[in-house]
Amino acid sequence: MIDHSTVAPDTAKQAAQRLAAVGAHFLDAPVSGGVEGAKNGKLSVMVGGEAEALERARPVLEAYALRVTHLGGVGAGQATKAVNQVLVAGIAQAVCEGLALGEALGLAPEHLLPTLGAGAAGNWFLEKRGATMLRNEFSVGFKLALLHKDLAIVRGIAEQAGTERTVIERSLADYAELMSQGYGDDDISALIRLKRPG
Repeated sequence: MIDHSTVAPDTAKQAAQRLAAVGAHFLDAPVSGGVEGAKNGKLSVMVGGEAEALERARPVLEAYALRVTHLGGVGAGQATKAVNQVLVAGIAQAVCEGLALGEALGLAPEHLLPTLGAGAAGNWFLEKRGATMLRNEFSVGFKLALLHKDLAIVRGIAEQAGTERTVIERSLADYAELMSQGYGDDDISALIRLKRPG
């Protein structure tokens, strides 16, 4: 069984134990790459589980993934996805705040975006969502309610690990605010709504 959902590592371990009891193998294999990655077969799959089980499943995964990486035993895929979601949330915070500033300063998106993308500020989120968010188009990608759900799981993982949670907590609060305003189905780039002048 290959599980692409985002859950806690302990949940993945419990699923693996139940499946092992009936002779089945389990891979926790959350993905990253956005809607575009899914449509274009370019997802990154983060796999936890037995290496032999992954090798049997690899041809299936490679049919829709650009990268399939074995990260360790069951739960390692989910642990990696937790790290991924912190980075996604932090990058979204920075890009939305920066572009809201550029907008407020009257900078033209057609010049601003390629200039930023060519330098140290360039990243996937800026490239894929910068222009759409500045046009107030928020139906293109990963729903912010889903990131909020993921970050609630990540919060527990980070608490157990004893690591800093500033990005996690800020993003949870911001996305909860957007959900309360009825924007839960919008792409995570709808965060720019909160970064613009009141």
